Amino acid sequence: MLTTLRNAFKIPDLRKKLLYTAMMMVVIRFGSLLPIPGVDKSFIQDWFTRLSNTGDAFNFLDALTGGSFTNMSLFALSITPYITSSIIMQLLTIAIPKLEEMQKDGEDGRKKIAEYTRYVTVALALIQSSAMAIGFGRQGLLTAYNFWSVLVVIAAMTAGSALLMWIGERITQNGIGNGISIVLLFNIISSLPGDATTLYTVFIATASNIGSAVVIAAIIIAIIVGVVVFVVILQNGERRIPVQYSKKMQGRRMVGGQSTHIPLKVNTAGVIPVIFASSIMSFPVVIAQLLGVQATGIGGHILAVLNSSNWFRPEMPVYSVGVVIYVALIIVFAYFYTSITFNPLEVANNMKKAGGFIPGIRPGKPTSDYLNQILNYLVFIGAIGLIIVCLIPIVVSGLFGVGHLSFGGTSIIIIVSVTVETIKAIESQMLVRNYKGFLND
Repeated sequence: MLTTLRNAFKIPDLRKKLLYTAMMMVVIRFGSLLPIPGVDKSFIQDWFTRLSNTGDAFNFLDALTGGSFTNMSLFALSITPYITSSIIMQLLTIAIPKLEEMQKDGEDGRKKIAEYTRYVTVALALIQSSAMAIGFGRQGLLTAYNFWSVLVVIAAMTAGSALLMWIGERITQNGIGNGISIVLLFNIISSLPGDATTLYTVFIATASNIGSAVVIAAIIIAIIVGVVVFVVILQNGERRIPVQYSKKMQGRRMVGGQSTHIPLKVNTAGVIPVIFASSIMSFPVVIAQLLGVQATGIGGHILAVLNSSNWFRPEMPVYSVGVVIYVALIIVFAYFYTSITFNPLEVANNMKKAGGFIPGIRPGKPTSDYLNQILNYLVFIGAIGLIIVCLIPIVVSGLFGVGHLSFGGTSIIIIVSVTVETIKAIESQMLVRNYKGFLND
């Protein structure tokens, strides 16, 4: 990785793109420290210290914003509205034939869908900022709760989210890699020092002697490195289905006959199942907190079960039943999202039209059934891998009382996947320039 970056800086064009990306990161960090007028940021900070009131959705949101949500800065919503908007548009593309045709129209169709995505992003940012300004404003977020103060907060949050979306698109156009992913990666990485401080305070600082502290630090580092390696394997793992294309006569010569493969990723759905599962489980908790409702009785116990902050706590083991629901949702959404993004029947038909076939499998429906069987097997393995990665931080937090850790399983998956994709983008651009130099010679 360091060698790739060092070689990239030797190429003027790539160096310019890397510096442009770095400059945009400075702008993002500045906006993350710029406070919204009329907001008492200590309200959110105090609210986060009460673990019984914080759900996994808000913890994840704070990680995605790089601490901007806790500080109630201009970028408090970060690019979460854009992420949600992109997922919604992707699902609608499958459900609405008009959007599906638009996506297949090439560059013009994709530009139109991207335009709709921006509109939906602004609408979602407006809805989320309004809910926070009104819901938290009545509980003490605003120094003066009135129409104008609420309007200022809504306008600032919405404008901040739209600005981050614009910055992400500019990075994609003028910088390196996918701009939205880079912004997300930078925000999560900026939260790591706080997590490192928390781990040091809870485990290392309380050690009885220096030897114990060193052993504990080594165990923590080993666990983190092991999880990162596991995620790298999970993200890069794939099953390659061999495909053979039959020869056919074209004019006076035979063409075709080449061999290729269909790469089926183990983690076909990426981090989407975790986001969906966390959002659904946290939705009742989020609504209760925005409305300022103090649930008691059965309702209070249900919210406690859905709250990941209560899982694996020795003093309240009954609430860990929520893990079963969480695991089931991840598996369900892994299959659901894969089913709408990969159609084995369509792939089989396209192969048949192109004269391709899987050795030992008849074209058409038998090929579709074969692909579907392998896909179901891979999806289950990928879902189990996601569950393992996501549960490790939750287990540590519950058993040892670590408290709020933004560096959770979802964050690890995002960091690894975006870093790998960005390095590949840099290497591919370097390779293209090497080919250009060879042709010019």
